[in-house]
Amino acid sequence: MRSTAVSAPRLGRDFRRLWTSFGVSALGSRIALDSFALLAVTQLRAGAFAVAALAAIGPAAGAVLAAPLGGWAERAPKRAVLIGADLVRCAVLASVATAWWLGMLGYGLLVTVAAVTAAATIVFTAARGSLLRVVAPPELLLAANSRLEATQWAVTATGPPVGGVLLGVFGPVITVAIDAVSYLGSACALAGIRARESVATRSAVVGGTGAGLRIIVADPALRLLCVNTCLVSGLIMGSAPVLTVLLIHDLGFATWQYGVVLGVPCLGGLAATRLTGPLVRRFGAGVVLRGAGVARAGVSIGLAWTPAGVPGMVVVLVIQTWIVAAMAVFTPVFATYRLERIAPGVTTRVLTAWTVTNSAVVAATTVTVGVLAQVCGGRQALLVAGIALLVSAAALFAVPVRTGR
Repeated sequence: MRSTAVSAPRLGRDFRRLWTSFGVSALGSRIALDSFALLAVTQLRAGAFAVAALAAIGPAAGAVLAAPLGGWAERAPKRAVLIGADLVRCAVLASVATAWWLGMLGYGLLVTVAAVTAAATIVFTAARGSLLRVVAPPELLLAANSRLEATQWAVTATGPPVGGVLLGVFGPVITVAIDAVSYLGSACALAGIRARESVATRSAVVGGTGAGLRIIVADPALRLLCVNTCLVSGLIMGSAPVLTVLLIHDLGFATWQYGVVLGVPCLGGLAATRLTGPLVRRFGAGVVLRGAGVARAGVSIGLAWTPAGVPGMVVVLVIQTWIVAAMAVFTPVFATYRLERIAPGVTTRVLTAWTVTNSAVVAATTVTVGVLAQVCGGRQALLVAGIALLVSAAALFAVPVRTGR
């Protein structure tokens, strides 16, 4: 994997527009975090099962809707795909605010909008990976991915607190409206990109997301990385509800304590993104990929023994900060290596297949960990998830990545 010390201007104006698009929409989404659940509870008087179903059905249905779109998105101009996905998300989210204002908001609309938004996000994420190859030179892909990762952790640290204040003052609909506007802002930023794809970047390969999945399975490196990243994502996200119950219900964490242990680690992730380039130059991409990959999976098991009170808060802060920092180093290296491994003409369908697979694994592991917690208890479920995370790291050592500097 190539890596070079770079300054921001060398990435170019088109990358900065793509970066702006990412930052604006990501911030809107983080501000609107949990807005649909809050709308269901406060406006529709939905119960716990209905809220959980909303959280599960929307993304799952979105993955099903997005699966057939991989081939189409591959053949279409990527900038047009991105702008179209943004406008779709803006429109469907605006329909929620409009329905609320007219007194016509219903549970079915929330589920439908969640599904359409999830599908558009999957297509957008895949097409953005293809366009990134156009607006950033190959030798600067690591720097570009590091900037996107740093932005992700910055908005994750700042968006939810801002959203919490807005929710308290104006109610949950305001954050949905802000999220809708953020996608409009993202589309405007993308409209300014002037770079165009070469003929080699667009492919006439037959097949859509299914073809992308076959490419992943046929390539040993992509197959192992897909197994590792989907399992890690699924186990970490699937454990989150169980951890929430453990901290708040079982250990009696106050709301502010829970907010601290969620927000502060993101600052660690933001800081860690600055280490990615220097670490790759010093140790090589393979060492960093495996080291950070093992680090992000190796400490979650400690959450199973979280004590009560301030010691418990310290334990969760240390473990979560470690995980987030390791992820912040791992993700740009992984994303760059994956792009370099995928042929330009099939990038969008491969990334769509990857994201759909990840969504399915997250849904399955969330259910599995939840059932395990119900049967055996929260600590036991977190222990099993932690062990599974450790086992998943083994796949990284078989990935054929250069280890030299």
